[in-house]
Amino acid sequence: MVVKKKDLLETSRSVEDNEKVNFRFSTNIIRRLGEELNPSPSQGLIELVKNSYDADALVCTIELFDTSNPGGKVLISDDGLGMDADDIKNGWLVLGRSPKIKEEITTLGRIPSGNKGLGRLAALRMGTSTSLTSIPRSTPFIENTIEIDWDRFENADLVDDVDLEIIRKRYPTEKNSGTVIMLENLRSALSHTDVKRLAREMILLADPFEDNQMGFKPILKAPEYEDLEKMVTAKYFGDAEFHLIAQVDKEGLARASVQDWLGNELYVGSHKDLRRRAIETPYKCPTAKFELWMFILDSATFSTRSSAIGEVRKWLNEFGGVHLYYNGLRVSPYGDSGNDWLEINLMRARSPEVRPSTNNSMGRMVVSDESGVLLQKTDRSGFIVNDAFIELKDFAVDALNWVAKCRLEEAEKKRRKARAEAPQKSIKEKEAIAQAISYAPKDIRYGLESAFHKYDKARDNEVNELRKEVQLYRTLSTVGITSAVFAHESANNPLKLITQSITTIENRAKQLLGDKYREKLEKPVNRISHSADSLRVLANVTLSLVDHEKRRLGRVNIHQVIKEIIELYEPFLKDRDTKIITEFAQGNPYLRGSVAAVESIISNLLNNSLVAFEEREPGERIIIIRTVVFSNSLELRVIDNGVGIIEINKKDIWLPGQTTRKNGTGLGLTVVKDTVTDLGGSVDAIEKGELGGAEIIIELPILGV
Repeated sequence: MVVKKKDLLETSRSVEDNEKVNFRFSTNIIRRLGEELNPSPSQGLIELVKNSYDADALVCTIELFDTSNPGGKVLISDDGLGMDADDIKNGWLVLGRSPKIKEEITTLGRIPSGNKGLGRLAALRMGTSTSLTSIPRSTPFIENTIEIDWDRFENADLVDDVDLEIIRKRYPTEKNSGTVIMLENLRSALSHTDVKRLAREMILLADPFEDNQMGFKPILKAPEYEDLEKMVTAKYFGDAEFHLIAQVDKEGLARASVQDWLGNELYVGSHKDLRRRAIETPYKCPTAKFELWMFILDSATFSTRSSAIGEVRKWLNEFGGVHLYYNGLRVSPYGDSGNDWLEINLMRARSPEVRPSTNNSMGRMVVSDESGVLLQKTDRSGFIVNDAFIELKDFAVDALNWVAKCRLEEAEKKRRKARAEAPQKSIKEKEAIAQAISYAPKDIRYGLESAFHKYDKARDNEVNELRKEVQLYRTLSTVGITSAVFAHESANNPLKLITQSITTIENRAKQLLGDKYREKLEKPVNRISHSADSLRVLANVTLSLVDHEKRRLGRVNIHQVIKEIIELYEPFLKDRDTKIITEFAQGNPYLRGSVAAVESIISNLLNNSLVAFEEREPGERIIIIRTVVFSNSLELRVIDNGVGIIEINKKDIWLPGQTTRKNGTGLGLTVVKDTVTDLGGSVDAIEKGELGGAEIIIELPILGV
C-alpha cells in the first residue's frame, strides 16, 4: 500500500486541529419534555400558576377565551415580581434547571415550589404561539416581551437553530409589576371536564381552607370556578363530629388532640402516644400539621346542626380526602378522587365503627420543607417515595390509629358499663311491675301475676338463648383465630415437609423398586406421617371447640378442661419444641359456666404464646399454666418465655383489633376478657413476667374444690 504525501498532511492537520463539540437537542425534545411529563392541560397550567406563587404574586388569574373549540386562547396574568431580560434569558428559557433554591425564602416568606424548570412546557405548547410580557418590580418602567412561534421549532432540526428575541420597551412612568402569558391558537379544545378539573385545581392550590389574608389567590374566570368557589367558601368544618389536629416539629416530635363539633377537647396525645414503634424515635420528616375533619352523615347527628346533610355530602364529594400542601401549594394527586394515599378506607375495613372513610372526612397535610428532603417526581405527580415521605405518611397514619384507639376505648367503657348496669335495671323494672300488679283488684291480680310470670320466664329463656348465641360467636372467633395460627404454622413447616418428602419419594421411586423400597423410602414416608399428625391437631381442636354440648351451662372442672386442651395441642407442641408445665392447685376447682368458655380462654392464651415464640431467638420454648385457689376464687396464670408484651401498651391488648402481629386479628385477648367478665372474673397482664415473656393473670369465682 502506497501512502501519498497529501494524505499524511491531512491526517497530521486533523490531529493538531482538535474540535470542541457539545450535546445538541432535537426540537422533538421540547414536545417530549412538555407534553409527556404533563399530559393534562390543567396540570401544565397549574405549573404556570406555581411560577407566579414563586414570584411573590398575591393574585394569579387564568382567563379562557373560546377554549371550547380549537383555536381559542388562554391568558395567565399575575402581580408578582416580574422578570427582566436576564431573568428571562437565564431562567425562564432554561429548561431542566430551576434557579429557585429551596433554602432561599422569598420576600413574602414563601419557599419556592419550582425545581425542574419543565412544568411550564406543556402549557406553553397548548397553542401554536406563546407570548410573555413581564415588568420587573426592580425596573417598573421597562417592559420585556418575548414571542415564541412553535411552528418554527416543528420545522427546525435542532433547538439551537431557532433564535428568540427579547424586546424591551421603556415607559415614561412606572408600571405595576407582574407577568402576562398568552397562549394563542389552541391546538385542542378544552372539554367541560378539563375546565372543571382546572377549576378544582385552582380552588385547592393555595389551601382555601386557611384564613390567610396575605396568602396567594389563584383565580379562574369560568362559571365552573365560581360554582366551586361558592362551595369551598361554605366551609362546613363546624358540622364535623370530630376534628383531629396533629403536628410534628423540627425535632421530629409529634403531638395531637381531638375536638368535638362544639370545640371541646376530647383527647390529647403526646409523641409517646402516637409513635407505634417500640423505640420512640422522632419522625424523620419535615415539620408538618395534619388535620382531619370527620363527619357522621345521618339525620340524627344533623338534627343539631344548622347545615343540611345534602349540602355537606356534596361538599365532601367535591373536596373530601386528605390534600397535601407542600411549602404553601397543593401537590397532586394527593386528595384527588380515588387517591387514598393514607389508606383510610383500608384501615376502616378493620374497625368500621370508629374509623372515618374518604367519603365522610376531609383533611389536609401542611408541610414546610425548607431543606427540600421531599422530592417531587419529574412529572410532578406526587413525591418520590423516599425515607422522608414514608416517615411523613407514618406520622399521619399513627395519628389516625391513635384517634381510633381513643374512640375504641371510650366505646368499650360505655359497652362494659351498660352490660354491668343492665341486670340491676332489669331487677328494678321487674320490682316496679310487681308492685304495680299488687295494686290491682284481687279478681284480676291473679291473672296479671300469672301472665307476667309467663312473660318473665319467656324472657329468661330468650336471654339464655342469647347468651348461648354470644358464646357460639365467641367460640367461632376462637376457632378462626386458632385455625389462622395452625394454618400459618402448617404452611411454613408440616406442609413444607410433606412436599419435600413427596418429591423425595417420587425421585427415588423412579430409580428403586421392590425390596429396596424399605431401605430408600421408609424415612420420608415416616416424615410425611409425622407431619400429617401435626396437621390433624387443627381438625381435632376445631371439632372440639364447636361441640354444641360444651356450650351448655353447668358445673365445669377447670383443671380437667385445661388438661384436655393440652392433650389436643400435644402433637403440634411437640413438633414446635414447646413444653407445657402445669402447676395446679390441689383438688379440682369448679365453677358455674360452660366448658366452651374455659376452652376459649385457654386456647386463646396458648395461641398468644405460640405467636410470641415466633419473634424470639431459637431455643427451648416453655409455657407454665399455674392455678392457685383462694377461699372463693381461683387465680389462673399463663406464663411463657416469649418476647413479652412489646410495641403495644398493656391496657390496649384487650381492645378489639389491637395487635402487633402483621396478620393478626387482634381479637384473641378481647374474647378472653369478655369471657372472663361474663364468668364474673377479671384479667390482668405483666409485660415481662416470671419467664421473661408475657404473663396473663385471670381471676375467676369458683363454687368450690
